[in-house]
Amino acid sequence: MRHLSLQATTVCGLLAVGAVLPAAALAAEKAAVFPVELFEPGATYGARARPADTRKLALVTDELRKALHDQAGLEIVDTAPKADTVAKEGPLYKCNGCAADIGKSLGADLVATGYVEKGSGQIFNLNVTIAEAETGKVVRGGLVTIRADTDDTWAHAMRWLVKNRLLAEPLPGKS
Repeated sequence: MRHLSLQATTVCGLLAVGAVLPAAALAAEKAAVFPVELFEPGATYGARARPADTRKLALVTDELRKALHDQAGLEIVDTAPKADTVAKEGPLYKCNGCAADIGKSLGADLVATGYVEKGSGQIFNLNVTIAEAETGKVVRGGLVTIRADTDDTWAHAMRWLVKNRLLAEPLPGKS
């Protein structure tokens, strides 16, 4: 029995479900996929993620990178050379578009960012957006609610989000 509730919503009201990428993003070949971050509203200042959460964040980041490469045909750009910049300007989910500039400096056409919002010990929201590196314009995004804290449910949530929101329509020329 799965303890996972998948709830589709749009990101910041900017995106319609199944929205099509604009023409400028369609020719994109490279994507900078930044590590998925943790947003824990109830944590005290300076608190660090639990090792189990850090492992799950790496797991969902890998799922996203693999899907964008395997399913969308994008070349995934290594973001490690800009880890210091990300640490300084981040978290990326609230840096007002800084990920686009960082991705652009890495030679990426698209940037993918995400975060997991921890609501309680068993309820999490996984948010992912894909934006144009040139303009910072969000071209795809989505949210899914995870209702169990296991590696399997986190990975399943990312796969569902990619399939049903981020790549619901194949990228032209990338079937």
